[in-house]
Amino acid sequence: MRGKKQRWEDNPREQLMPGIERRFFHGERAMVAQVFIKKGVTVPRHVHVAEQITFIIDGALRLVLGADGDEIHEVRAGEVLIIPSNEPHSATALEDTYDLDIFSPPREDWIKGQDAYLRGR
Repeated sequence: MRGKKQRWEDNPREQLMPGIERRFFHGERAMVAQVFIKKGVTVPRHVHVAEQITFIIDGALRLVLGADGDEIHEVRAGEVLIIPSNEPHSATALEDTYDLDIFSPPREDWIKGQDAYLRGR
């Protein structure tokens, strides 16, 4: 079989730090993730080699990009932000938010559970 069909509902949400849940699927070259962030919660500044395409399904995020945080974007439902590879960034939920993220290549830190910045460690 060449394809692999999966259902989001068959993949339980993973509870990370308080106010953040996610679930994801990945292939060899890309990853798609549902990320749920409660209003007021901040995803701490981090950086990764993967290019990230953030699509806000519902809610709104304030994303701060750059080593000095000099680029700020408010991204709302129906909008997309493309974050380049190796770009430091953080995100704060302005509302309860459902965010669909696409990464290429897949995030090895997520796959291996080595994403301490999201686990409050």
